[in-house]
Amino acid sequence: MTGKDLGFMRVLVLNGDYPRFLKWLYGHQAGLTDASYAEQMAARNASLFGVADFYSNNFRAHGHAAAEIHVNNVWLQSAWARERGMAFDVPAQFAESRKDRLPGWLQRATAPLKPILRPLARTVGLSPRLSEPLERVLLAQIEEFKPDLILNQDVFYVGTRLIERIRSMGVPTIVGQVGIEPSRGENWLAYDLMLSQLPRVVRAFRAAGVAAEVSHLAFEPIILDKLPPAAAPDIDVSFVGSVSEDHRERIALLEFIARRFNLRLWGNIPTSLPASSPLWRCFQGEVWGTEMYQVLRRSRITLNSHIDIAGEEAGNMRLFEATGVGTFLLTDYKRNLDTLFEPSRDVAVWRSPEDCAASIDRYLNDESSRLALATAGQEATLSRHNFNQRVREILDFIAHIKR
Repeated sequence: MTGKDLGFMRVLVLNGDYPRFLKWLYGHQAGLTDASYAEQMAARNASLFGVADFYSNNFRAHGHAAAEIHVNNVWLQSAWARERGMAFDVPAQFAESRKDRLPGWLQRATAPLKPILRPLARTVGLSPRLSEPLERVLLAQIEEFKPDLILNQDVFYVGTRLIERIRSMGVPTIVGQVGIEPSRGENWLAYDLMLSQLPRVVRAFRAAGVAAEVSHLAFEPIILDKLPPAAAPDIDVSFVGSVSEDHRERIALLEFIARRFNLRLWGNIPTSLPASSPLWRCFQGEVWGTEMYQVLRRSRITLNSHIDIAGEEAGNMRLFEATGVGTFLLTDYKRNLDTLFEPSRDVAVWRSPEDCAASIDRYLNDESSRLALATAGQEATLSRHNFNQRVREILDFIAHIKR
């Protein structure tokens, strides 16, 4: 049996958003907090941030009905409840901030992690679950949609206890997607299948008796049609992403490069970073979705460095975001990188800060080689690392476990 043999399914994709992204989204669109559910969802997806509606769109492209739910977005979920006459008690801290901005406590929320890695926050004592009102709305949405398949991409907010409850509602197939090894005290057997972009995580789940497969992140080609025209590159070296206590190797690399090149950094910087760090003068603020892609397209070279817990395996979103828009990517060496890209053909690779600096110097002064590599990287991503391909793989995995 293959994914084509599964027959028609109703697919529900669960995801969560960074608090700081929600602050940006609702702070930049007047009246969005009071808009309809459909209007808010359209604005969320139009931002092109994260995986947006890329999974659901491609499940539909494969002939299934599909929708997504952003489980921790209070404004979006309260609108859904309101439109169905369902009681929803908006927390006081939200109710006091309806003038197109998010409350101070949320603005100061934990530094974001990629959705695939967000459960790492548990290790530092940050493991919120959905509030009772949000959980109640989610369960009502599941009851209304009646999915045959749930793809939970946020095991942080939607934990295994809630998955067990969802299972009791009669959902036939539940798949989880996560980027860290299974934590103790969680009933991962509540899932039919776990997906991860890291092979060692897959091995850990299998060792715990849970069906698991490697499923990498991807790029959605339609992004290229939705972006404004690309400007001529005016940034020599960029880095776009988080800089936190979980990125010590990344900080060391960026500081080394910042002392030698005109590095420009978009994202966030931890307050614990010393005032003497050269990253402070490189910092350009945060960019999300469309703005992030534009920064990448303006860059002659953009850097990649995986989060420390990734170990020796590659798989972060930046690999596909940068190459997808045709930017020259200089990424850290990982032992499985050649299963995704051909080093020195699709992407350039660094093995040490000194090696990275030498590559920057080389490629800034060799435009033809830099452009050739960027073109090859984009071709590789558009042909092999798109969401349509990923959804096809997921459907085949599901078909296999249903044999």
